[in-house]
Amino acid sequence: MGLNIFIFNNVMTIWTIQKLLSWTTEYLTNKGVDSPRLSAEMLLSHALGLKRIELYTQFDQQVPQQQLDLLHGMVKRAGLHEPVAYLTGKTEFYSLELNITADCLIPRPETELLVQRAIEFLRTRSGVQYICDLCTGSGCIAVAIAKNVPGARVTATDISAAALEVAARNVEKHRLKEQVQFLCGDLFEPIIQQLDLSQFDLIVCNPPYVSTAEYEKLDKNVKDYEPKSALHAGTDGLDVYRRIIEKVDEYLKPGAALMLEIGYAQGPAVRELLEQTGAFADIKIEKDLHNNDRVVTTRKTST
Repeated sequence: MGLNIFIFNNVMTIWTIQKLLSWTTEYLTNKGVDSPRLSAEMLLSHALGLKRIELYTQFDQQVPQQQLDLLHGMVKRAGLHEPVAYLTGKTEFYSLELNITADCLIPRPETELLVQRAIEFLRTRSGVQYICDLCTGSGCIAVAIAKNVPGARVTATDISAAALEVAARNVEKHRLKEQVQFLCGDLFEPIIQQLDLSQFDLIVCNPPYVSTAEYEKLDKNVKDYEPKSALHAGTDGLDVYRRIIEKVDEYLKPGAALMLEIGYAQGPAVRELLEQTGAFADIKIEKDLHNNDRVVTTRKTST
């Protein structure tokens, strides 16, 4: 049996999973990549077709040259700060594996708080619940809600047709086609003619909310690779909130909820926008685990 030998940095080495994992982690650490160990595990498991846990149960397994070549290219790109989710074509969100491409913003763990609050709200209600997910992107919010609330019927919109293709694959992947439909267009625009779905029990959205100044300071792996249209929202980062809040009242049933993800210090500004409409009660700003503003929840007044 021939040995699997990989020439890297001009050194001939027999590469086992354990050795590759250690080397890749160190390489990504030296390149300043976030979460280098996790990134190394994700790249290696993808290249080898293994689950992450299997990397540790097969530590001493030697890696074939073909897979080493695949890993080599991916590690080099990751060292240039290309997001691992784009390299592997998948990510995990709310314990669900999702397809992902550079046409979509990569779902963040912080957004899981928004999903959790949406699920909690929907479970307090009976019967079929109609949800609108604006700026759906990869469909992560729509998929997570539908997967965890069987009575949910989600209409998800996005201005990007390419993003909606990814979202549709995620709905197919998790067998949710009966619960989720996608419409291409800007915010509420594509649902104006959907008369049977003109009002919802819940509207949820993780919109673009990065200000111009913040955008210029974003990390390289975000600014250089993720779609600007899914991040940047004008000088103060509030452009999309203004447009949503201006029209959202007419799309909500009395007593229905509106839930928005917000930037780390946008709570007061978004609260003010909601208060100015006079249509909402019980406006709550919730912080994430890093003590940053993260989710706004409110309900439409009954009258």
